[in-house]
Amino acid sequence: MAAIPSRTVWRDPAWNSRVTMAVIFVALLLPVGYFAEFNPLVLFEASSLRAAKQFLATFIPPAHSPEFLKLAAEATWKTVAIATVGIFFALLIAIPLSLVANQSLSISMIGVNRMCFFCHSLRYAIRWLLIGLRSIPELVWALLFVRAVGLGDTAGVMAIALTYGGMLGKVFMEIFESAEAEPTRALLRNGAGRLQAFFYGALPACLPELVSYTIYRWECAIRASVIMGFVGAGGLGQQMELSMRMLAGGEVFSFLAIFVLLVWIADLISKALRRILD
Repeated sequence: MAAIPSRTVWRDPAWNSRVTMAVIFVALLLPVGYFAEFNPLVLFEASSLRAAKQFLATFIPPAHSPEFLKLAAEATWKTVAIATVGIFFALLIAIPLSLVANQSLSISMIGVNRMCFFCHSLRYAIRWLLIGLRSIPELVWALLFVRAVGLGDTAGVMAIALTYGGMLGKVFMEIFESAEAEPTRALLRNGAGRLQAFFYGALPACLPELVSYTIYRWECAIRASVIMGFVGAGGLGQQMELSMRMLAGGEVFSFLAIFVLLVWIADLISKALRRILD
């Protein structure tokens, strides 16, 4: 009679290291949460639950009057316009700066001649400029521009243009430098200029990734434009902030629903564009 094989015991070889890393992570996270005064139990206190219940009760029924829907449509259009125009100006900032700061388009990289001190300094100055632009959140830029140009859509557009210009410029520069460099260097060795090497060497290989990241940042700009509206930068956020001040829960609920629908539509558009590029 054949012997019955013993049951195979499967064990993750990295189990010990994973458990150790999880324990270390929790041990570091707990004091950080303590110093941040993070206390989710506050949400379940009697006063917090009572206030939340009273405010949520005003959400029903949602606002749907013709005057409100017209106002919401105008605010939604402004939100999309702020994000789109802001991304357009961000591209005007990001594309030239990323090209100048890009090392793969430098003639010195192919050994033709050595980079001069001025060009070297200019490249690093632009890199620091991109760091400065993206290190300041768009909400802070919006606060500054609201003080400078007043309430309205202009502050939101300029805030998105500066912050996202720094983000797009950094990522574009990394995409150019991580792409296959041989076509670009071949063009440079044969006497092509930097723009010719870019358009015929780097851009065809990088274009799908550039467009994909730009679309993603456009989605983020739509969400950011709503948040900036709370500081007076126009769009849905500004109207929602006014409704919250007046404790108009039905209007707030309708604005939230519109915002979710807007992000969903933006996601559908981005997926369609990515499918076309693929």
